[in-house]
Amino acid sequence: MADTFTDKDTYQDTFNPHGYLCTYYDLKDGILVVDGFLSFALKKLHEAFTKHGVKGNVLLDIGHGPTIYQDLSACEVFKEIIGADYTDRNREYYEKSLRNEPGTFDWTDVIKTVCEMEGKGKTVEEKREKLRNTVSKTIKCDVTKSKPTEPLVLPQVDCIMTLGCLECACKDLDTYRNVLKNISTLLKQGGHLIITEILNCTSYQLGGKRFSCLSLSEKFMKDAIIKTGYTIVDLEVIPREYNKEQYDLCNHDSSLFVLARKN
Repeated sequence: MADTFTDKDTYQDTFNPHGYLCTYYDLKDGILVVDGFLSFALKKLHEAFTKHGVKGNVLLDIGHGPTIYQDLSACEVFKEIIGADYTDRNREYYEKSLRNEPGTFDWTDVIKTVCEMEGKGKTVEEKREKLRNTVSKTIKCDVTKSKPTEPLVLPQVDCIMTLGCLECACKDLDTYRNVLKNISTLLKQGGHLIITEILNCTSYQLGGKRFSCLSLSEKFMKDAIIKTGYTIVDLEVIPREYNKEQYDLCNHDSSLFVLARKN
């Protein structure tokens, strides 16, 4: 367990985007691959944008970190995706990944999986190009502020997506509730909120350093989202099999996906 809450300045100063991807998303032994989270997230996102009909003009991807997989299905049904993250390093890495620059993490197999899921015969390069053309920019964002994107003022968007971010940004459950309210101000009425979180996790390790994580339960998440003014459209939890070595790095016991509509 992390001894203290890992604040945003620590993320800004010490978080290593490439190291994080190699530890958590490597297709052979990455923690979020081995535990089934990545496959689960790709499937649920595909369903959100097809079966559940989530679409619109603008999607805001809050706390994207260095990953791009979450935008692969979204770019087919939104005219524009705006990325948003607190750390400069993550925003820079995200932009480099969109351009598929040498030395960045290789998402080829993940992109291929999404293309096969969609069944439109799109190649990996065509999908990369579609994603590059749909993401217009990535902006500085602090979800703990009542106006998370200030000084920038954004028109309210059609969808907010935040994957594996808020549990790291919040020191306690009250902060988490407030953060949900903060990001909800950026969303249109009738718009959709997509959240994934790892549950019952207290910390995770990266590069020999331990980062804090807010322990969340399915019940808390359901209650907090409904009380913020949403109707839950889809909620699913998948358990994680115990593996001591991997639990020592990150001790969550399950993963949650939520799709909700703003009342």
